[in-house]
Amino acid sequence: MVEHSRRNVLRGGAVAAVAGPALLGTSQVGAAEDGGFGSVTVGPDDPRYRSLVLRGYNQRFGSRPDQIRVAGSTEAVVRAVGEAVRAGGRVTVRSGGHCFENFVDDPSVRMIVDMSGMTAVGYDHRRKAFMVEAGATLGEVYRRLYLGWGVTVPGGTCPEVGAGGHVCGGGYGALCRLHGLTVDHLYAVEVVVVDASGKARSVVATREASDPNRDLWWAHTGGGGGMFGIVTRYWFRSPDARGDDPARLLPRPPSTVLKYSLNWPWEKLDRDTFVRLMRNYGEWGERNSAPGAAAAALYGEFVLGSKPNGSIGLAGRVSADSGAERILDGLVDALGRGVDVRPEPESSTVPWLTAVTQDGSGNQGPFDRRIKMKSAFRRRRFTDEQMAMVHGRLSADGVPEFAHMFINTYGGRVNVVEQGATAMAHRDSVFLVGFLVGWVGGAEDTRHLVWTRDFYRKLFSSSGGVPVEDGAFINYPDADLADPRLNTSGTPWHALYYKGGYARLQQVKRRWDPRNVFHHALSVHAD
Repeated sequence: MVEHSRRNVLRGGAVAAVAGPALLGTSQVGAAEDGGFGSVTVGPDDPRYRSLVLRGYNQRFGSRPDQIRVAGSTEAVVRAVGEAVRAGGRVTVRSGGHCFENFVDDPSVRMIVDMSGMTAVGYDHRRKAFMVEAGATLGEVYRRLYLGWGVTVPGGTCPEVGAGGHVCGGGYGALCRLHGLTVDHLYAVEVVVVDASGKARSVVATREASDPNRDLWWAHTGGGGGMFGIVTRYWFRSPDARGDDPARLLPRPPSTVLKYSLNWPWEKLDRDTFVRLMRNYGEWGERNSAPGAAAAALYGEFVLGSKPNGSIGLAGRVSADSGAERILDGLVDALGRGVDVRPEPESSTVPWLTAVTQDGSGNQGPFDRRIKMKSAFRRRRFTDEQMAMVHGRLSADGVPEFAHMFINTYGGRVNVVEQGATAMAHRDSVFLVGFLVGWVGGAEDTRHLVWTRDFYRKLFSSSGGVPVEDGAFINYPDADLADPRLNTSGTPWHALYYKGGYARLQQVKRRWDPRNVFHHALSVHAD
C-alpha cells in the first residue's frame, strides 16, 4: 500500500502566504471585526516562539526572526508590515506553512507575520461573494461553505493547507477537472501593500473590468506568493453566477464520492510491465481530460514511490452521485490492458464532506522531514523511453527510501479558461507531475539533492534538464530552475512558470511593490 501519510505530502502543495497586491478602496477592519484578537508579538524568549518557528512544512529551511506577529485582523497586518519597513528588516508571511522552498523561513528574515489568527469564512452580502481569510485551512473552508450554503471552491486535497498561499498560486485539486481552478472563482482579494514612501496600507482589488486596480486581482490568479504584499482575505463568486442567492454563487459538490486506491507491488513490476502500465495511464489521461468528459469526475494521483516503499499506487476520488463505479471500472480496465499484474484495489463511498476534511494520515503536527520538490505540467503522456528511465532510477540500489514521482490528473474545465485571462498560464495540460524526496538530518542533504536533481535532469535531458515544452507549477516552487548550472535550456525560470505572462506581472510589481519589500528566490523582478 502507498502509505496515507506519504500520499498526504503530495496533495495540493502551496507556496507561503506572502501574496500579491489589490485595491478597490481601503479596507476598514478593526478590533470589533477580529473579535479582540488583535495582534500578538512573540519573541525568541517567549515559550510560544519555538512552536511558531517550527510551523513550517519543510524542515530543510529555518529562521530565527526577531519577532513573529500573530495577526487577528487586516489592521494588525498593516501595523506589522509598517514596523518591519521602518526597521529595515525583511518580512515574510505564513498561512498554512506548506511552502517547499525558503520563501518564509530563511536566516535573513527578521519578522514573520503569522496568519493563523485570521481564519474567518462567511458570506459578504455587500459584495455578493464568500469571504475567506488567508489563515483559514482548506478543510475549514470546505466545512463552512458546505454546511452553511451547500457550496465549495475547487481547491486542494490536503485539508491542513492554508488558503493564503494555495489560492494565489492557482489552487487545484479533486474537483478542478469538473469546476476549474480555485482562482477561476476568485472575485476579489485584499492585500497589505507598501508604496514608494514606505507606507503600508490595505487595499482590495476585484475582477470587475471597471476596477482600475484589476491588475492586482489578476496577479493573484496564479502568480504565486511572496512578491507583492500580504494577502489577508479572498472573496469567491463564480464568473457565471447570477442573482444574490448564496447557494447559487459557487459550485455545488456531489453528495458522495467514491474513494479508491489501486496498488501494484514493486516485486512484480519488471521494466516492460511498468512501462506498459504507465503508458496505459497516460493514454487514459489523454483520452479523458476534455472539458465536459464524463471521466472528468475522476481525480487520481499516481504515486511512483521508490522500490523500498514496496509498491506504487493510484489513489483518488470519483466525484459523481451516479455512475462513479462505472467511471472507475473504465479506468481499471484501461490500466490492465496488456498488463499481467493486477492491482490490490480498495474503494468506499463516503459523504463528500468526510472525504475533503479527513486526510487519513493522522499526522497533525509539523512535518518532520527535509524536502526537495520539483514539478512539470504535461500536455501528453511521458514516452516509453522516459518511463523506462524512471523505472530504472526508482528500482536501483541506493535509491532514497522517501523518493516519489507522482502524476496527477488535470485538465477538464481547467482548460476552458483562455490563456492570459488569469496569471495561471497552463491551460492545455492533462497531467500535473511532481517529484518529491524527503529525508531526515542535514547530513543527508547533499546525497538526496544530488539524486533528485539528477533524476529530474535525465527525465528532461532533451530540453536542457527542465520541462521547457510544458512548464512548471509555481505552487511547487523549485529554485533550481533559476540556476543556470541546473537549467541549461536557455529558457528562463519565469517562462517555465508564467510563459508570456511574466511581463504583466512585472508591471504589477513595479506599481504595487516599488521598494521590493516582498521578495524571495523566485519572486518577480521589476526590471
